[in-house]
Amino acid sequence: MSMTLTSLRARCTGLCLASACMPAFAQTPEIRREPYPAQAVGSTHTIRIIPETCAYLRGMFTTDPAVPYRYGASKTAGRCQPRARLVDPAKAMPSAAKGWILNDMVRIPQAGCPARQAVIRIWRKPVDTSVPLDGRGQPRIYLQDAKQQAQSGAVAKLPEYAAVLEMTGRGCEAATTG
Repeated sequence: MSMTLTSLRARCTGLCLASACMPAFAQTPEIRREPYPAQAVGSTHTIRIIPETCAYLRGMFTTDPAVPYRYGASKTAGRCQPRARLVDPAKAMPSAAKGWILNDMVRIPQAGCPARQAVIRIWRKPVDTSVPLDGRGQPRIYLQDAKQQAQSGAVAKLPEYAAVLEMTGRGCEAATTG
């Protein structure tokens, strides 16, 4: 009887832990997509272009067990004027509780090891960009007001994006030695 009770407690603990993690993953991304085609180890690939930030995300599976996937951002073009910022996810710590919206979830399987996937969650934090309306109900930005605002340092905030990496599935080397 004590084995059954211990087993039941272990299962309940597992369920409680799983339900505690659910709110982070329960949010449906704004963009829905199928997993990307499997990518070979050492092959650099584009994860996603974020035109608002004038950047694109690139990634690569590695042979390093401590860092199985590397990713980063590159500029799209020198003349591009960003309308949003791409921020460090470790500093921003994006979550729905902090006002971030899950924008996209990109799943990239590793070629030769489909159980292992890089999952990149792209979060978006909007800002209020409403412009006051004039007497006719039209949005107006007057040059003098814009100059004064810039001189005072009260420049409007930009929306932010952050990309968070999570590795899922066991590594193939772990599955074979297992």
